[in-house]
Amino acid sequence: MALKLINANISTQVLTFKPGGSPASFEVSVVNDSNQFASFQLEIVAAGGSSNLGSNWYTISPAVSAKTPPGDSTKFSVTITDTPVVGFVGKMNVVARIFSLELRDEDRQLLRLMIEPGIGSVPMQVELPVRDFTDQPEALIEIPVRVFNPSQLPANVSLRFVGEAAKWMVDVERRLQVPAGQKVETTFFCQLPVPTETLSKTYPFTIEAAHPDSASSRSPEGIIKILPAGAIDFQCLPEKRQIPASRTWLPQLRANSATYLIEYENTSNLIQQGRVEVSNGDEEQRKCDIQIQPELVDLNPGETNQLELVVSQRRPWFGLVKKLSFIVQGIISDPRINVTNEKHLIKLTIYPVLHPWLQLLLGILLLYLLWAASWLNPNNPLFGHHLSVTSVQFNGVGDKAVSSSLDQSIIRWNVRGLTNPLINQHDATLAQKIGKSVRVVRYKPVNNDVVAAGLENGEIQLWDVIAGSKIPRATFSLNKDDRVFDLKFSASSHYLFSAHGSGEVLQWDIDDALLRSTTSLNQSVKINQPVRNKQFNFAISSMALVGKDKDHLVIGQRYNNLEVWNWKRDKSFKMPYKPAGSQQDYIVSLAGAEYNPNRLATADTQGRITLWDMQPCLENKGECAVIDQWPDGHGSKSVRSVALSGDGCYLASGGDDGRVMLWPLTKEGKRELPTGKPVRSAGYKFNSVDVKVVKKKILVLSGDDHKRVRLDILEPEKKSQCVQ
Repeated sequence: MALKLINANISTQVLTFKPGGSPASFEVSVVNDSNQFASFQLEIVAAGGSSNLGSNWYTISPAVSAKTPPGDSTKFSVTITDTPVVGFVGKMNVVARIFSLELRDEDRQLLRLMIEPGIGSVPMQVELPVRDFTDQPEALIEIPVRVFNPSQLPANVSLRFVGEAAKWMVDVERRLQVPAGQKVETTFFCQLPVPTETLSKTYPFTIEAAHPDSASSRSPEGIIKILPAGAIDFQCLPEKRQIPASRTWLPQLRANSATYLIEYENTSNLIQQGRVEVSNGDEEQRKCDIQIQPELVDLNPGETNQLELVVSQRRPWFGLVKKLSFIVQGIISDPRINVTNEKHLIKLTIYPVLHPWLQLLLGILLLYLLWAASWLNPNNPLFGHHLSVTSVQFNGVGDKAVSSSLDQSIIRWNVRGLTNPLINQHDATLAQKIGKSVRVVRYKPVNNDVVAAGLENGEIQLWDVIAGSKIPRATFSLNKDDRVFDLKFSASSHYLFSAHGSGEVLQWDIDDALLRSTTSLNQSVKINQPVRNKQFNFAISSMALVGKDKDHLVIGQRYNNLEVWNWKRDKSFKMPYKPAGSQQDYIVSLAGAEYNPNRLATADTQGRITLWDMQPCLENKGECAVIDQWPDGHGSKSVRSVALSGDGCYLASGGDDGRVMLWPLTKEGKRELPTGKPVRSAGYKFNSVDVKVVKKKILVLSGDDHKRVRLDILEPEKKSQCVQ
């Protein structure tokens, strides 16, 4: 048998209690029969007691005893203040449960409680069989109520509906006769009004029961939930407006807006906020300035509020009547109800400031002025060069070109505009008034994002083609006044070679210069020391890169002298050129073919054009071989410029005879036509040419003494023997 650690004793076995009279008390003594300190608690349980009352029908002092040493005792005082079972009269068993959390043991003592009839009435018990009611406005809600009389006497009970929804009750109060110990049911009726008078929300309520000589009681809380109902009516008036509103034939400069009235009417039971979204009726129409005043409008149930939609657009002086359309949509904050007429299509007609007939007259005058000021006017000083063009070159894809001039300018051209008068051929002025005449200009082969310009005073400048700038990114100069006659980039664009009148060829590091220029904001990098300089015997007028690796630089000089310099190994040798020239004779132009690296074209001041095969001399297998040579391509007058197409199938030349010629070549590099094809003829000299094949068209670019850059487009020979 387990050892009992708690020994309790109750002061009386029978206790009498009369509800409404004096409280009844008794004591419970507890002895700690354990071998440790322990605290004790007491709980009173009545047979048939209501769980709703809990411990509200008695009090205990103390609630928890202090820790008691072994063998010591403590006392609890219990006072009964109410009946544990409402309306009960007679004998009831009550159990006093004594327990200790430390000892994990308990003891129970039985008390017989004698409950006599009470002095006053007992409160009624009110129940709601249904607590939640959900319905829409204008509905009739039936609320059942059940009243229980727990006393021994019949009661005349008054029921009252308590809550915000009381204003909608058919009867707020009801009177009932409830027999002793019985239940009676009744029903309250709630008539919900129209939506504009009934906000959609939850309305809590209780039913209060009262009868004479007793405290009132209330039911548990119920709720009436009113669902959203009704709608929002949306209108936008008028449907059509025009700017100006009247007398459209007058030039009313300040008339630039039209106003539409937007109206919201809230016939729902929700508090709303309304706003407006406006979109173009036609996606391609021009956007207007649209203002909505105010942006948001509050809409209480039953209210009507308005907004103004102002559409503004500055009217053009010229043009036709414009007809615009807009979709106006009403947007509300709570989408649980519908918006009637949610979208409206409104129209706006906008008239120009000036009448169309007056526009026609002014248009004719304006066209004349535009022609006089445009690139279409050949005498317009705002476009093109003002002195002789010295150099021209296509970019890599043939859609742009650059040119230089004695007027100290560099211009980038739109190639399409050079043949189409409706397109501005003048793409950009890269440089102007840079101090000295520009002798030569060349694109940087990689990316074509930089051009190099050789100046009369011996300077070489690098200009940004993409971003544009008023100053060059870098300037190279070794000897002042040593005139630059030609420039050539290495195949990788790492180096730039410059040919000078002193007979010197300078090698410049372009990558280093461009890298340094990126860190020098708004300043041009000055470089006075080349990577290498190579001195030749005579003045140099032209250069060309040849060979498989483009590591040989052919140099054309005075006295018709030709030399080949391997700039990587710094070795050079002379090419035989016949006939030898005098002091007045120069090889003025050299040209290589990008994709035919062993082909070279030369031209001299005696009018002679020569085509070379460079492979034998570059591979040390013999002398450079002459493929073809003719002295009368330009009437024995000086040939100023030659250029080869990338595949080496076409040679273009320009000279002092005022002609530009195209020479189709065979696969071996000979002329297909002995007399060539005239491209352009004029009464002035052509100083520079370039040729490129683009989309099976031959483009020939030329610059002349008449300050003009011109483009000619030719069809290729159908029976050409050259592989394209």
